[in-house]
Amino acid sequence: MRWRGPAGEASVAPARRRVGVLVTVAALVYAADVISKVIVVATLRENAPVRVIGSLLQLDYLRNPGAAFSLGAGGYTVVFTLIAAAVIVAILRMARTLASGRWAVALGLLLGGALGNLTDRIARGPGPLRGWVVDFIQLPHWPVFNLADSAICCGGALMVLLTILGVHPDGQVDRRSRRSGTGAEATR
Repeated sequence: MRWRGPAGEASVAPARRRVGVLVTVAALVYAADVISKVIVVATLRENAPVRVIGSLLQLDYLRNPGAAFSLGAGGYTVVFTLIAAAVIVAILRMARTLASGRWAVALGLLLGGALGNLTDRIARGPGPLRGWVVDFIQLPHWPVFNLADSAICCGGALMVLLTILGVHPDGQVDRRSRRSGTGAEATR
């Protein structure tokens, strides 16, 4: 939606409309992640995989002290907690100028995933800021992960794509992208 600013120039719709998209996506991701982890902890045994679709998809409850996909598991749990908190603060600050719907979805995925894993870091053992994240989705030749990890990766990939297309969080599109025909559709 476009509106006319004080000088009559076309501007993007007010940013608060995109903040609602960001918050909705983040809330859905967060809820799905928390609910899935509660179910996994209540119904599965640790390190006892359950086949869902043959060898293609298994549920394997693991507690992960590291980052996404069990990277950096050696004593960096507090660092990962602080990084997640910093990412959340950065997204909330960026939300003030957010006017792109696609960026709102990307940041919502990232925010919901970061909140999901941060909740584990704060609320689960072995203690606050050192808690281990619940992972449970196992694909062939891939580390075990959770819904928050998936949302973070998808949000990050979407952010890279939007950057390549020249779409900025404030809704502006690089002129080079407009000339090549990729930018006009990207802001919708």
